[in-house]
Amino acid sequence: MDDASIGTLTIILVVLIFCSAFFSSSETGMMSLNRYRLRHLVKSGHRSARKANSLLERPDRLIGLILIGNNFVNILASAIATVIAVRLWGDAGIAIATAGLTLVILIFAEVSPKTMAALHPEKIAFPASYILQPMLKIAYPLVWIINGITNGFLRLFGVNVNDAGNEHLSTEELRTIVHEAGSLLPHRNQSMLLGVLELNEVTVNDIMIPRNEVEGIDLDLEMDEILQLLSKTRHTRLPVYRGDINNIVGILHMRNLAQLIQQGKVTKPAIMQVVHEAYFVPESTPLQTQLLNFQKHSRRIAVVVDEYGDIEGVVTLEDILEEIVGELSNEKDDTNQDIHPQEDGSYFIDGSAYVREINKALKWQLPTDGPKTLNGLITEILESIPDANVCLEVNGYRMETLQICDNLVKTVRASKTAKARETL
Repeated sequence: MDDASIGTLTIILVVLIFCSAFFSSSETGMMSLNRYRLRHLVKSGHRSARKANSLLERPDRLIGLILIGNNFVNILASAIATVIAVRLWGDAGIAIATAGLTLVILIFAEVSPKTMAALHPEKIAFPASYILQPMLKIAYPLVWIINGITNGFLRLFGVNVNDAGNEHLSTEELRTIVHEAGSLLPHRNQSMLLGVLELNEVTVNDIMIPRNEVEGIDLDLEMDEILQLLSKTRHTRLPVYRGDINNIVGILHMRNLAQLIQQGKVTKPAIMQVVHEAYFVPESTPLQTQLLNFQKHSRRIAVVVDEYGDIEGVVTLEDILEEIVGELSNEKDDTNQDIHPQEDGSYFIDGSAYVREINKALKWQLPTDGPKTLNGLITEILESIPDANVCLEVNGYRMETLQICDNLVKTVRASKTAKARETL
């Protein structure tokens, strides 16, 4: 073999190494594509994305084509390198060719192109799809035969290649994506999206106004007292009951009351005439379901009942929307009323404050799978109502009762311990 022949074979060997690099990078690039971004680009009419998506619809065929091409060029490159090495160094050339070609392929045809493709999959996969697609058509009979054999072998292990592409994101995965969006999503939008995702995990019992805080009209009161209450209320819809909230007779819309005032007919019978039937919902209803039910029944306020039919409180459409977008009104700020920061870094918290609201306001991690209020949480842990002030630790947070009366923990001093700081 003359020098010209060796030169020609060397050029062929270099071309084969480049081909091997192409197949290696194409495989990694195609498999590293973000499928959700790819589908978005396809819907946007991106031509390269359409070709790549078409190839990925049957990944078994794509992988079969790439591996056929990659193995063919690698084996051919090995044979040519051996011929050249034997010609130059004799029998020792076999070992030299094996060691040298292995190193060259690893660096220039495997590790480097695959690393590049993993870092920039679209830049590699999209141009490669223009080459791979016609190659698949040309080599389809060979690919079909090899895939038929391999797919049959995979079925022995219960693997069905037709299940490819049926990818669905769970709520937790969606939440992670939103969290990791970073600057791509404004913080406000992230909070709203997370609020929507959490709607199905929160029930109306978690956000309702408890019955002892419900503002309503007691028809057993004198008319002057009722009018005074109506003149001071900030709500547009009020429950109407007799004597006790459990004896609810309906919901009064202030718009209807305004009509009565214009007519000069504000009496108890007149109020009863414009009262709407109350809408009752179970306390365990998820917020997502309740939001849809509000829309379905054209309601904005519901009376929450427990499993025995006793009234627990009320929930409004505004309460649910605030779980998504945050506080809708500045007229009241329940968190500021319930939580009072102190100079030493602790907080005075009302026992009636909701645990979820405390966690939101202070970025804490108090348990929310049990009692809804701080009073309930403390009494559940103590398994009794304390006769005197006590101090306890809950999930790494120090709780000291400051005021106990009427069988309720009224005020608590709370602060983070070192353990809680480490977990944040």
